[in-house]
Amino acid sequence: MSVSARLGIGFMKALSHAPLPLTRGFGYVLGRILHTAAVPRRRVVDRNLELCFPGKSLAERKRISRDTFVYVAQSWLDRAWLWHAPREVVERRTTVMGAPVDVDEVLGGTTPLILFAPHFYGLDAAATGLTMRSPRESTTIYTTQRDPMLDEWVCKGRERFGNVKTLNRVDGIKPIVAALRKGGLLYLLPDMDFGRDQSVFVPFFGVQAATMPSLSRFARLGRAKVIPIISRVTRQGYEIEVLPEWKDFPSDDPVADTALMNERLAGYIETMPSQYYWVHRRFKTRPEGATSVY
Repeated sequence: MSVSARLGIGFMKALSHAPLPLTRGFGYVLGRILHTAAVPRRRVVDRNLELCFPGKSLAERKRISRDTFVYVAQSWLDRAWLWHAPREVVERRTTVMGAPVDVDEVLGGTTPLILFAPHFYGLDAAATGLTMRSPRESTTIYTTQRDPMLDEWVCKGRERFGNVKTLNRVDGIKPIVAALRKGGLLYLLPDMDFGRDQSVFVPFFGVQAATMPSLSRFARLGRAKVIPIISRVTRQGYEIEVLPEWKDFPSDDPVADTALMNERLAGYIETMPSQYYWVHRRFKTRPEGATSVY
């Protein structure tokens, strides 16, 4: 157990008692510092924005870049109250909305369901806000943290409310499909670059991007409906929007499905570009013969 992990978790437990405006103010200052100091990561963000929004002016992209670092810091610090504050605090700060979708019917039903949750900064708040309001067994997939103490803290935080099971990527697809077929929920975040072996190349904002076809695959194998989840950072906490089911998904073509997923995701991102996870090297894996974009 590293000293830094112990101190960090202790700090987050203490911060869970702070008023939200104080936590968010601290996050704002920290985010602006990170934007200035974390030069390599800022270059990744700026390059992603240049590739995805060539029609925006340089000034617009710089503003999005600055704002996205603020959301990085604020959403990370918010895990203090998401994972340690009393239940009534978390419920008050996470608003679930779904018109015209009946959220209670979706969360309380028995139809196998995949919640497509793109990497907006509110992704952990959305997972917590939804699972604490659902009686269903919920499954999510995560990447192991290097520090065992930090890994345990993250898992406990995500399993805090509801009937939640966190599975590692190395556990394979069998437990995921089995849970779906029993009428469970799968909270899935497939919109990152996990390397060539697990991916297909499809456009993302017009740029070929290595993308996991797992949404199509799990929907087909689990006989599951797909419902997108959009999470927004707000002054009051988070808005979690449950969108209507994708009626035309999946098809018999997982590559076409994955391209459609990226197309629809781009539409969601365009409504709030600062809140997407641009700090990720989304175009790290390139098609054969293509040069690095970073």
